[in-house]
Amino acid sequence: MNLLLATVLAGSLAYGALTLLLFARQESMVFLPAGSVAVTPAQRGLVYEDLRLHSTDGVVLQAWYVPASAADAPVVLFLHGNAGNISHRLDTLSLLHGLDLSTLILDYRGYGNSGGRPSEQGLYEDALTAWRYLVEERGVPPGRIVLHGRSLGAAVAGWLATQERPAALILESAFLSVPELGAHHYPWLPVRLLARIRFPLHEYVKELQVPVLVVHSPDDEIVPFVQGQALYAAAPEPRAFLEIRGGHNEGFILGGTHYREGLRAFLEAHL
Repeated sequence: MNLLLATVLAGSLAYGALTLLLFARQESMVFLPAGSVAVTPAQRGLVYEDLRLHSTDGVVLQAWYVPASAADAPVVLFLHGNAGNISHRLDTLSLLHGLDLSTLILDYRGYGNSGGRPSEQGLYEDALTAWRYLVEERGVPPGRIVLHGRSLGAAVAGWLATQERPAALILESAFLSVPELGAHHYPWLPVRLLARIRFPLHEYVKELQVPVLVVHSPDDEIVPFVQGQALYAAAPEPRAFLEIRGGHNEGFILGGTHYREGLRAFLEAHL
């Protein structure tokens, strides 16, 4: 009996310690920035501008602007996922340039050469800073801006689309919220109760008043396909769903022509 009691007590203490660790280290589990920007769009033969954007709370952010050949081309504000930095998104920049789109991509605070430390509210502020740069400094009409978020960036893009009025919104490999995704991966832990970082995209999509394209792969090993389907179901019309193939980080590459033409068709319908 004493051995059983000791085993239960040890298990309870271990579970409690793991729960406290999860609560305390959320930032380091959600935000995985890389600090070295080793390559640039020039390595892909792309002309670009290396920018420094100043957020309203004083953080300096690095961004790249890759113009299309046509001066009046639509502009994609691309918001990347939780790991790496903008130098890991050259495939995406090449792809969007191939669709005759201009692109603004930025590193969130704490990522790459951007200052500050990442936080949920901080990433929202960074996205708003990029939006204001396009509209106020470059003079791009909101009706010519497309928000494109991938993974964590989809939650940031979804939030921004509730604050501003872009031409369209693309949610790629997106999760419902951090608590819901965490509960999927750690069903034995009270993730929904512990989560301080939320990124509740499933709430933002209900407020949208812009065309939405949800892109997801059944092969996604990080964000379940059903979460992409649920976001699509919650989004108001007009909406579209593009099913691709491949894992979470390479679906847009393995999707090939199907992916590119899916984006092209959606954008042509709403721009």
